[in-house]
Amino acid sequence: MDGGRKHIMTRLPDTDKVTLMTFAGKYKYLTGTGCILSGISAVIALVPYLCMWKVIKLAVLNWPGGLAGGTLVWGWMAVASSLLSMLIYFGALMCTHLSAFRTARNMKTAALHHLAELPIGYFKGTGSGKLRRIIDDGAGQTETYLAHQLPDLAGALVTPAAVLVLLLVFDWRFGLISLIPMAVGTFFLSRMMGTGMAECMRQYQNALEDMNNEAVEYVRGIPVVKTFQQSIFSFKSFHDSIMRYKNWAVNYTLSLRIPMCCYSVSINGIFAVLIPAGLLLAGDAAGGQDFVTTALDLVFYILFTPVCVTMMDKIMWTSENTMAANDAMERILNVIREKPLPEPAVSRKPENHTIEIKDVSFSYNKDGVNALEHVSLTVPQGAATAMVGASGSGKTTLVSLIPRFFDVDQGSICIGGVDVRDIGTKELMKQVSFVFQDSHLFKDSLLNNIRAAKPEADKEEVMKALKAARCEDIIEKMPQGLDTVVGTKGVYLSGGEMQRIALARAILKDAPIVLLDEATAFADPDNEYLIQQAFEKLVEGKTVIMIAHRLSTVCRAHRIFVMEEGRVAEQGSHDELLKARGLYARMWKDYQTSVEWKVGGKA
Repeated sequence: MDGGRKHIMTRLPDTDKVTLMTFAGKYKYLTGTGCILSGISAVIALVPYLCMWKVIKLAVLNWPGGLAGGTLVWGWMAVASSLLSMLIYFGALMCTHLSAFRTARNMKTAALHHLAELPIGYFKGTGSGKLRRIIDDGAGQTETYLAHQLPDLAGALVTPAAVLVLLLVFDWRFGLISLIPMAVGTFFLSRMMGTGMAECMRQYQNALEDMNNEAVEYVRGIPVVKTFQQSIFSFKSFHDSIMRYKNWAVNYTLSLRIPMCCYSVSINGIFAVLIPAGLLLAGDAAGGQDFVTTALDLVFYILFTPVCVTMMDKIMWTSENTMAANDAMERILNVIREKPLPEPAVSRKPENHTIEIKDVSFSYNKDGVNALEHVSLTVPQGAATAMVGASGSGKTTLVSLIPRFFDVDQGSICIGGVDVRDIGTKELMKQVSFVFQDSHLFKDSLLNNIRAAKPEADKEEVMKALKAARCEDIIEKMPQGLDTVVGTKGVYLSGGEMQRIALARAILKDAPIVLLDEATAFADPDNEYLIQQAFEKLVEGKTVIMIAHRLSTVCRAHRIFVMEEGRVAEQGSHDELLKARGLYARMWKDYQTSVEWKVGGKA
């Protein structure tokens, strides 16, 4: 950022007085210059109307003697002032655009750099569609506002003030008459643009964010909809978000209909007051020079009052854009204000790779129910440990605390005798590899996707990792081999193939601790067999914690921890847990029954 992203980040913890101009950095002066130029342009833009009135006045006063000598001068003055106004306005837009582009860039840069510092747990609770809208659409909205709408607002505010001065100077009677409907219109305008509207704008943006987030999730789920021939209403949350937005929009519109109608009638009905008053005043002066003067003054007001009305309409619509831009900025600031997990002053290095979880409790919502309750367990270095249990029992939550996706609320988690909170993020990431159930590949070459684990790795190292992960068949079918870009031009991988690529990535990283979360969840039998072979290579000599629903994958684990409602209900080897005839034994029996079940009869 100009002036540095660092400048904004250091100010945020100390003050809430962050504005769009804070993001503009040294270019904020261009925004001010642009607004001043826009105001000057708006005032000069009134000169042609004055010239037009002068031409009409000269023509009337000299009728029927032809055009007066000064007519041509006033005509050229109108042309010159119009051109000058346009040139100054063009300069204003150049200034505001230069500032707006940099402001939007700085907002995106600040937000994206800060996102990179947040723990992975933050992204678990914040949808990608919501984040995209906050950062991308929000920055775009503020860019449009600063580039176009703010200078227009400056001109719209200056114009009525200049026009009102002219109206009162030319004829105070017509000026006061013109002020009456404008004052009434301003009153109703303030009703619509009051402080309560800022809250309405916040609710509007919330509704849009929810709908956008649900739309992204729906699009991702279209294959499931097609497979099971379900309608859009199968995605109840998406439908509900649309209905919430509709209800909000209808209620908001209904709440504004009375003030909006009153504003429109008063501001557009100015001639209904002005013309009868003008005719009345002209009638009192009928038959003399005063009649002509009064009639010409009426023409002057007929020319200028529509300008004032137009500017007031522009103020109304631009005020709404101002609230939208401020709300967009505030949402981006809320992302930037999310605090990263604290880093230790001096990072310590684990002495070994034994994992100790001591009396850990944790809640996603600090005021809510704990997802984990007083959990204590030890995973010895080099041991393969499994976590099993029903959905929601706390398996994934517990494993996610080891690499500090979140910080524990109570207790501690140690690696090699060192609390993970005393290990720097970079060092901690060197110690741990992850394979999630929903592995993600970037729209990049296979080579770069795997190199993400070790950027300095050469092709030979990458190929060695791919072979260890049993990915030879995947490479063989790729048009350009390792240089094939996945996710484009018809090159897509199945869930099981993506898991094997993720395993190759983990093998290349060669971290001493491996965390596996339902890694065979989306694999077909063939892929599951290959994944199991890759597992054996990945976990050689490593400290391993695996989460699995398929109990056949955990039979050979040194120790199995059975989770239930956020606690460790049982622990032991496979044989020990079966002999105990507890929860694990019941789960194993149910699993065996499901394996032996066949369509159309018993096994």
